[in-house]
Amino acid sequence: MLSEYSLNKKPNFGLIEVICGSMFSGKTEELIRRIKKAKHYKYKTIVFKPKIDSRSHGNYITTHKNNKHEAFTVSNENEILKKSKSYQVIGIDEAQFFRNSLVTICNKLANEGKRIIVAGLDMDFKGKPFGPMPYLMATAEFVSKLHAVCAKTGEMANYTHRKSKDKRLIKIGNDNEYEAISRISFFNKKNIL
Repeated sequence: MLSEYSLNKKPNFGLIEVICGSMFSGKTEELIRRIKKAKHYKYKTIVFKPKIDSRSHGNYITTHKNNKHEAFTVSNENEILKKSKSYQVIGIDEAQFFRNSLVTICNKLANEGKRIIVAGLDMDFKGKPFGPMPYLMATAEFVSKLHAVCAKTGEMANYTHRKSKDKRLIKIGNDNEYEAISRISFFNKKNIL
């Protein structure tokens, strides 16, 4: 894995790192850890979150363990480009909620020599690639797929199951609405096996 030492302060090409996985896998926790480490090495950092994510109020991102970090709430991905000019390391949480143009913006910033750290769900509750995440994963230099623990079996979980019958693609919620489940649990629920 690339360390903070790898980005120098001279103009050069940067990179994109993607942290993905199911809900409750620790994506935001890992994003915060990487941002704090970059700050420790004196890099100018900034973090963004989408306005649509209403789970945490205020200008911060928060984990399920209640770990928080300052963040700018943005209505769309174009605001990220505008507000990132003087920063070297840019964090983006809940990237699945942005439009696919986030990919172009992340690549533009990386081409300007910035380190972009993106966290988000790689699949929606139907098990399908979610928003710009598959495209970010394809263009990233590094992809870290994190896993939760299956709520049904205790095994490794990489799927997010919606507990309700609501069919909307985007429905904001926590453990009252979602649970992480394993492949076998996910496909048994879908009656595919």
